Order: sequence, then structure tokens, then C-alpha cells
Amino acid sequence: MLVVTALGGNALLRRGEPMTAENQRRNVRIAAEALAPVALQHRLVVGHGNGPQVGLLALQSAAYGNEGTYPLDVLSAQTEGMIGYMIEQELGNLLPFERPFATLLTMIEVDPRDPAFRNPTKFIGPVYDKEEADRIAAEKGWVFKQDGDKWRRVVPSPEPQRIFELRPIRWLLEHDTIIIAAGGGGIPTMYQPGAPCTLAGVECVIDKDLASELLARELEADLFVMLTDVQAVYVDWGKPTQKAIRRASPAALSRMEFAAGSMGPKVKAACRFASATGKRAAIGALVDLSEIIAGHTGTTVSSQETGIVYSV
Repeated sequence: MLVVTALGGNALLRRGEPMTAENQRRNVRIAAEALAPVALQHRLVVGHGNGPQVGLLALQSAAYGNEGTYPLDVLSAQTEGMIGYMIEQELGNLLPFERPFATLLTMIEVDPRDPAFRNPTKFIGPVYDKEEADRIAAEKGWVFKQDGDKWRRVVPSPEPQRIFELRPIRWLLEHDTIIIAAGGGGIPTMYQPGAPCTLAGVECVIDKDLASELLARELEADLFVMLTDVQAVYVDWGKPTQKAIRRASPAALSRMEFAAGSMGPKVKAACRFASATGKRAAIGALVDLSEIIAGHTGTTVSSQETGIVYSV
């Protein structure tokens, strides 16, 4: 079975945690412990978030002075290599030596007419108090929005249109390679207006769940799993009335509303995959991955369902 997973940013760096290499390495090691049993039984493709990491690199770049900052597409490429290296190493320490790995820098096309460019919504970087966020916004011209009780920078997050590295990814899968690809939503690119054969980077961040869904769909994956720090998709999250969704049809789930900066893209990606392929998508906690694959926990989205089934 081919399993495509998307690791949430909290699988690599927990909310509010200092963005040190040591913390990131420890969290990747925990993720590898959940992924390794799956890799022993199935073909595996790993996607991942990069919001905290690309935000940190943007801050470092902005502190460089008057030399100009690096654009987000270049920073996304940096995070793909950095995070992929850690995932490869930690998974490799748990799996047989002969199992091959590959991290692919993955360019993904976006549409310059995408309305997301007019309404930035994708959170990146660390969290701030309101006063500090206002100061940085005035200093750097960045846009901030509230994220829980804190504030974070937001950037445009257009829809992924096409993955350019599909052929080498397919070839590597045929040779039993564990692949880390479309990290952080991939490197956003578009064809230059007036130069249809010339690619250029774009100042945005593609949602990693939507990018991983496109990859799973194009690879004809048997299962697409989005891993986060909550056990399932909840309605009335954070309220006394909250309850977990156990199973759902894509039609029924897509009619419900979820936070645009957190669960919304996951639900959208799950519904899109299940509707387009007739196969299962799932959302759940990283530590429960094996149980999610077996269908025993998490939220499973499938066209075989007729509505919403809640956990009891």
C-alpha cells in the first residue's frame, strides 16, 4: 500500500517552543518513531510543514541589513533541505540500512491570478504579543493576524496547481525509496507573464496539506494521512460541547466550517482526496499513526460514508 503522510508543523516544532535545532531534532525523532513501523509495511511518502522554520529564516534574512532579504521561495527550498535531512537521518536510524531515502526539492506551480494573493492567511514564524507584532509590522511592512491568544505573520497561500518533480518521485517509489517531498507545501513557482517557458519563484507559502493532497492524488496513493497534535477533527473545538468526528463523507464534512489557519485546510484536503479518488483520507495525532491507518482512531473521510459519525 502507498501511504502519503503530511506532518504538521507541530510535529517538528511545538507551538511557543524555542526554535532551536535541538528542539527540532527531538521532535523529528518522535515523528520518526511513529513513521518507522509504517515504512516497514508500506511504501511511504512524507510531506511536512515549515511555517515556524520559514518564518525564522525570514527573520534572520531581514536582520541582515540593507543587502536585501531572501524571498520566500528560496527560504522554502532551504527548509525542505534542512527538515528533509533530519527526517532522513532519524528514520534511517530506525530502519534497515539497505532501505533508501531521498529528499526532493519540490517545485509547485501556482496561479498568479489566485485570490489568495489579495488576502494573506498562511501563518509563518513565531508567535508574538500584540505590541511586538505591531512594532515588527511597522518596521518591516509584514501583515499579522491573531492566532489564538497571540499574533503571527501571515503571507499569501495560493492553491497548488502542478508538481514538477512527479517523474523522479514515481521512479524512486518503484525502487522502494522512502521519499520526503513537497515539504512546507513545496517551492512556489509560476511561469513569467509574457515568457511561458520561464519559471520564477513567488513570494508566498503553499499550504502543505493541499500540496501533499495533490501529490497523493497524482501518485494514486492508497491512503492520505494528515498528522497533527489532536486526535481527530472536532466540532465546537474548545467548548464544553466539543465532540470528535469519527467518520465522514466528503460531501457532509465539506459543508462544515473549520478554522482557516488550522483545521480548515486539512478538512479541505481530505475531502478533495476522498472525492477525487474514492479512497480514504484521514486526520489524527502523529502518535496514533498506525491505529489511524488501521481505521481504529482519528477522523476518516471516505466516499463510502453517507454522513457524519461522531465518537461516542
